[in-house]
Amino acid sequence: MAQAYMTETGSGGSGPERPGSRFRRLLEGWRGDPGIWRRGLVTAGAAVLIALVMLFHAQIPNNVGNLGSLTETFLPWLGLFVPVLLVLAVVRKSATALIALLLPGIIWLNSFGGLITGKSGTGGDLTVATHNVNADNPDPTGTAQDVASSGADVIALEELTADAVPTYEKALAGEYKYHSVKGTVGLWSKYPLTDARPVDIKLGWVRAMRATVNTPKGDVGVYVAHLPSVRVKLDAGFTANQRDNSADALGEAIADEKLGKVVLLGDLNGTMNDRALNAVTSQMRSTQGAAGDGFGFSWPASFPMARIDQIMVKGVEPVSSWTLPETGSDHLPIAARVDLSS
Repeated sequence: MAQAYMTETGSGGSGPERPGSRFRRLLEGWRGDPGIWRRGLVTAGAAVLIALVMLFHAQIPNNVGNLGSLTETFLPWLGLFVPVLLVLAVVRKSATALIALLLPGIIWLNSFGGLITGKSGTGGDLTVATHNVNADNPDPTGTAQDVASSGADVIALEELTADAVPTYEKALAGEYKYHSVKGTVGLWSKYPLTDARPVDIKLGWVRAMRATVNTPKGDVGVYVAHLPSVRVKLDAGFTANQRDNSADALGEAIADEKLGKVVLLGDLNGTMNDRALNAVTSQMRSTQGAAGDGFGFSWPASFPMARIDQIMVKGVEPVSSWTLPETGSDHLPIAARVDLSS
């Protein structure tokens, strides 16, 4: 005779294990294990090293390959090491490493956590945009139209070639009645421009300019700049001396500006963390840092890793700041809205 066997189910059955139960079982497995304090010392050391770099990056010397500036350019990316080391600490069952990881985690959140949350507001009375269009841009007309679609009242373009300038002028003529081009940079505006002139940034050719934009809320001094490029070379490190000298000259020009409301637009080939730009960043506010959503990385366009294109202001209040969609350039355009009445 065949017999049927039944398996009892209930509180002691083999139902799905709850996450809380797994976590408690993990803690019980670590409890009483003296090795949790001895294992993972290398992981803990790496965590402390990352924390020290983030905390004391300003003390990293620049006299050897501009290592300090190179570190500061990609400083936010050091946070990626934290989850990687966290996995290693858990796999190694190392309480020492887990505690050490609190250091870089807290420092990163303190330094960059504010960029994660959106800070964009509403209102404002002037929208500006800037774009390094790339001298080899295959579609200057489309690029100009893409930037204009942001609704900007004032547009700055960098890396203009003599052959491409007429194309940009034609593409923007319908919406921007006023414009001025100096060397390889240009400014297009819906409002009248006066006192447009080159700015000497110690290069021997023109890659910076300033103009007064006569807005309904008063005159605004607008600077456009394209600082020299930097290179990362195996034999020379982060070669940026020419960029650094130009940044100092640009900072002096802005400090001497007579107007109280100033906007800087351009490709500075450096981030707000880079000490080499202190002559500029010490006297101006980043619209992205004050009123942007996220990090606002702008370069390279295919996989943005740093915000080297900047909109900075003095004497006006940032309201919002954002990155525009990719064009035919290797940079992303960026835009911001500011309040001139504050």
